[in-house]
Amino acid sequence: MSGHSKWAQIKRKKGKLDAQRGRTFTRLIREITVAARQGGGNPETNSRLRSAVDTAKAQNMPQDNIKKAIMRGTGELEGINYEEISYEGYGPCGVAILIEALTDNKNRTTSEIRHILSHHGGNLGENGCVSWMFKDKGIIYIDKERVDEERLLTIALDAGAEDVIAEDDSYQIITSPKDFETLKSTLKSGGIEYSSAELTKSPQSTIKIGEKDTKSILKLMDVLEEHDDVQHIYANFDIPDELLKEAV
Repeated sequence: MSGHSKWAQIKRKKGKLDAQRGRTFTRLIREITVAARQGGGNPETNSRLRSAVDTAKAQNMPQDNIKKAIMRGTGELEGINYEEISYEGYGPCGVAILIEALTDNKNRTTSEIRHILSHHGGNLGENGCVSWMFKDKGIIYIDKERVDEERLLTIALDAGAEDVIAEDDSYQIITSPKDFETLKSTLKSGGIEYSSAELTKSPQSTIKIGEKDTKSILKLMDVLEEHDDVQHIYANFDIPDELLKEAV
């Protein structure tokens, strides 16, 4: 499939380390709060909130944390007012990078993101410089041990999936955003449990990266990922699997 995201694959292979869980929870709480503020506190009528809550539950976030995050978003509890902001730029080798952030201080975050990019061989660009390279997609991961491949292909493709990709230990289902919730419901109805599901942005073309530049690209992505205000990062690099195994 054109634009298969190697960064998404790398993050998944790295796993959910305990040291990262705090950052994961913080990001999810911010996303739940903003989603509730924009579309209301009912997940049944707010698809963005429903997706955020589902992800939080999959990460074993306590229900009380989820409830309080929703209440902060609806104004029932006092909380920080986060602003959504996107950054577009380039990394080493001209790799396109799209960053989504939630911040309570736009000037600070912009300055820090610009510094990170420039310090690691990239640069911050103008709005629109790389966003056109990415398309909105839904992605669902299912552990291979949970389902027969032929059965999964039949159910997923009949439900509107665009592609099913076999990875080392899981299947990756690609779908359009409009079919995302329907596909999740169809899988559940068919008794197929998925390990994670998210709306993402998929690169429509990729840049092949050699051994010399692999470490610098991955270092930049790691530093961006560690920034407190960064929610999501999308990039269009393509690193060969044999180099990934050494780097991850």
